[in-house]
Amino acid sequence: MGSNRMRWLFALCLLLTLSPAWVVAIAQANGEGAYFQQSYPGSDKPGELKFPVMHRVWIPGGVKRLRGLIVHQHGCGAGACKGGQTAADDLHWQALARKWDCALLGPSYTQEDKENCRLWCDPRSGSGKLFLQALDALGAQSGHPELSTVPWCLWGHSGGAFWASLMQASHPQRIVAIWFRSGTAFGNWTKGEVPAPELQPDVFGVPIALNPGLKEKGDKRFAGAWTGSEAMFQAYRSKKAPALFCPDPKTAHECGDSRYLAIPFFDACLELRLPPRETPDAPLKPVASTGWVAPLGGGKPVPADSAEARKESSSASTVWLPSLAFDRMWEEYSRAGLVGDSTPPPAPTGLKLSRDEGRVRLTWEAAADLESGLAGFVLLKDGKPWKKLPEKPAGKLRPLFQGLSYHDTPEAPLASMRLEDPEPGKSYAIQSVNGAGANSAAVEFPSPK
Repeated sequence: MGSNRMRWLFALCLLLTLSPAWVVAIAQANGEGAYFQQSYPGSDKPGELKFPVMHRVWIPGGVKRLRGLIVHQHGCGAGACKGGQTAADDLHWQALARKWDCALLGPSYTQEDKENCRLWCDPRSGSGKLFLQALDALGAQSGHPELSTVPWCLWGHSGGAFWASLMQASHPQRIVAIWFRSGTAFGNWTKGEVPAPELQPDVFGVPIALNPGLKEKGDKRFAGAWTGSEAMFQAYRSKKAPALFCPDPKTAHECGDSRYLAIPFFDACLELRLPPRETPDAPLKPVASTGWVAPLGGGKPVPADSAEARKESSSASTVWLPSLAFDRMWEEYSRAGLVGDSTPPPAPTGLKLSRDEGRVRLTWEAAADLESGLAGFVLLKDGKPWKKLPEKPAGKLRPLFQGLSYHDTPEAPLASMRLEDPEPGKSYAIQSVNGAGANSAAVEFPSPK
């Protein structure tokens, strides 16, 4: 019996013995991966989290030992909390996790719009402690106890970015990199609105990207997201921190198409920082003398360890970039709010065809293109184009099969990879289409035996 199957059986047995005080469930297990979740009720006790929270994690199939954890943390309010419920289901973020043998975690709090968001988005209010506790529980359920110790990539939007900035202050040694989308607690603690954390030198060794929307600048409601991001960048970069300031030219507080730069940022930082597979418990690699440095407004990048980079009179006038390839993406995103992709997506897998009562049923699985995601599918019937899924892409953003919410998460209910044909043909094939419009090779559905 395979090691992964043994893990799932172990997890199932564990579920039967867990205390009913915790709501725990396996949502799905297949060749692509498995979902586990751990939910905690809110507490009225001092120092404990007031709001209920669900931690839902996806673990890629075939991984013997996880190397890291990607955390996708939503923002404040009921809409953001609801949006965060599908974070672990995101095929595009799963592609990044799969590449680096990482788990993908989407915590989702239950907070109404009128309730104080800082009762969860400040991890010192109990959410940080419960986050660590959930990793222990999810590691035990999944048969991956290393979840308790692997390093993190933190993505946070608004209140989620507030949370991430304070987690950076308390756990810098555990963090590969952070993407701050329209938020940080930096401006709040420098104004005395929340207790200021103690910033040890390790804090300034964590690669960070600050990504406010350009339309937040001067906005009545969201101006603080811009000013806080700008101030944090200047303060951290002045201490030689590997920091990037990358405003989104097309958006306000919504996440827009920012994932097309955020995912490459994490991809490059994981390559720079993860220890070798042979020594998974080794510390994260430092980035002090790696990467590239470029002028804040764009321009020729130079190696971070070069004499030219070291003689800069003000580090806050430059940005840190994890790779030369990423520099090209950053410059493109800064102009257009999007990053191009010239490569085709992977083809669908796990194709199944059944014929029953005069109907054909088709099911399949598909991984997203790492660069531009999964926009949909083209189905062929008897060698000719037959259907497109979805028929009409929704919204004004780059199209994605799962849709894309304000919160950078799939739209619920999740799109399914299945189709019925009441007018059966002799043969069927399918192609994946990525967000840039490129098609994969066509794959034929096998005839039923």
